Amino acid sequence: MESIRGNWSVRELKRQIASLYCELSDHSHNKAKLADLTLAGVEVVAPALAIREPYIFEFLGLKPQEVMSESHLEDQLLNRLQKFLLELGHGFCFEARQKRILIGNSHGFIDLVFYHHILKCHVLIELKLKKFSHENIGQLNTYVSWYTRNVMSEADNPPIGILLCTQKDHALVEYALAGMDNQLFVSKYQLDLPDRQ
Repeated sequence: MESIRGNWSVRELKRQIASLYCELSDHSHNKAKLADLTLAGVEVVAPALAIREPYIFEFLGLKPQEVMSESHLEDQLLNRLQKFLLELGHGFCFEARQKRILIGNSHGFIDLVFYHHILKCHVLIELKLKKFSHENIGQLNTYVSWYTRNVMSEADNPPIGILLCTQKDHALVEYALAGMDNQLFVSKYQLDLPDRQ
């Protein structure tokens, strides 16, 4: 519980175990003072978003040939929202689907919008039924920039963009993301686990 409360690193947790902090705390007459002394030299880790590679959507029960459009994939994910949130990881709160935004005279539609309550930021997800292309990351970067300027509050951290596609070329992704200030991630998804072969 102290590790969770203090957001300790693995190294710090091991150090506290080795120093018998738990046992000392149990026998201490002034637990608050012991906790203050212990926390004074603690190594704290900033929370980070774990982007998986790949995301496995086998809980949808779909075969690749059955997915006809991005909206169909969205429908299936949102019909099984609890399992989708578990696949994304801890801290995600669903906020919107097909979030309509106005940029100049053009409307954009962000596939899925989440708020990450641990990182204190919005997470924008774009779904693609094809392999990664640099045009996709440009679209996501535009949405993240718009969110930074128009939605982000002073208490929030800058939004994060995640592009989910069926395949990605790591070299192309690296060059496409080079020089971008926003936090953008590209990950592939699979509709089923590969067989053992």
